[in-house]
Amino acid sequence: MRSKSFYIKTLLLSFFLLFMGEIALSQNLTREQLEKRREALKAEMLQLNRLRESNKKKERSLLAEVEDIDQQIKVRSDLIRVTNRQANLLTREIDENLNKLENLRDELKLLKTDYAEMIQKSYKSRSEQSKVMFLLSSENFTQAYKRTQYMKQYASYRKKQGEQIKERTELLQQVNKDLLKQKADKETLIAENKKAKQQLDKEKAIQDGLVKQIRKQSSTYAAQINKKQREANKIDKQIDKIIADAIAASNKKAGKSTTSKGFALTPEGKALASDFASNKGRLVWPVERGRVIRPYGESRHPTLPNIKVKNSGIDIETVANAPVRAVFKGEVLAIQNVKGGGLALYIQHGDYITLYYNIKNLKVEKGDQVSFKQQIGEVGKNAFTGKSVMKFRIQKNSTKLNPSQWILKR
Repeated sequence: MRSKSFYIKTLLLSFFLLFMGEIALSQNLTREQLEKRREALKAEMLQLNRLRESNKKKERSLLAEVEDIDQQIKVRSDLIRVTNRQANLLTREIDENLNKLENLRDELKLLKTDYAEMIQKSYKSRSEQSKVMFLLSSENFTQAYKRTQYMKQYASYRKKQGEQIKERTELLQQVNKDLLKQKADKETLIAENKKAKQQLDKEKAIQDGLVKQIRKQSSTYAAQINKKQREANKIDKQIDKIIADAIAASNKKAGKSTTSKGFALTPEGKALASDFASNKGRLVWPVERGRVIRPYGESRHPTLPNIKVKNSGIDIETVANAPVRAVFKGEVLAIQNVKGGGLALYIQHGDYITLYYNIKNLKVEKGDQVSFKQQIGEVGKNAFTGKSVMKFRIQKNSTKLNPSQWILKR
């Protein structure tokens, strides 16, 4: 009976340890993901601070200042939320470890009690004479054999139970060690969050002050925004014409109707377009480091909610002189000098086009074949705001697409 009980206990213990291991693995993955996200947000916050410091100019508009501080508030708020999630996860893990610690203590106590009783019994029958008498008193050979096996199993059980006590003791010590570290990590996160919340309150106060100044002159700023929107619309029409002309030229060359709304593609062009389309959501960013400061499509202005702004692509702010890279292989379709926006570069990928503008120091020419991630130029700087911002567009033939749905999520 002792032997059977031992094997049942061992089997249950194996399942228990496997189950706890799976839980621990799941929680570690979650903790690692949260820590990775927190570090990314801290890096983004650091980058924002550097950009703000490098962009500080007396002539910068209040709108630009508000946009910067608004982005900082969003990132810091995300950082606080992620840190809270980490702290809450640690709280759950600490509670689980406390329960585990209590169970291990109870189990260790039972093991030691059982082991002590077994040692006492073993001590009473310790003499070789009693073992020999136990065997000689067997009624037949079969019973003697079974008694020999029992004594071997009993000795083995004693050894394994001793090993179990050692394992439980070591596990108890490790849980204690983990518990202390988790408590220290939680205190660190709480302290970081407290500091972040204080900084967030300061940033919100600064933002409120700037917004009040802007709203006192809302008509003036609204006029500025509308003027910029008209300029952007004018540039969009120029871009649309360049692409329409390129589509017409491709169809004329192929002997097709020049009124067609799509590029006339060779088999190679069709394969390239298919390859490009299959990478939706996985395209690299046109700059290695940066953040989207204007989303695609129509949106309300963050400071003057009564005004709507439209964007045919996404505006990405990055560091000064940041290298611009091709997001996919293709051919340089056109290069355009955009008034107030540096150079615009068009790269064709079958019937898809990627457009990069506010570029300087171009590294390619019209007709060049470009490879994946090849440097094609550098981001220019806005003379008024001091920011290094490029616009990035994607479209299929003449249809504009949302670049955020095509590039990798960050």
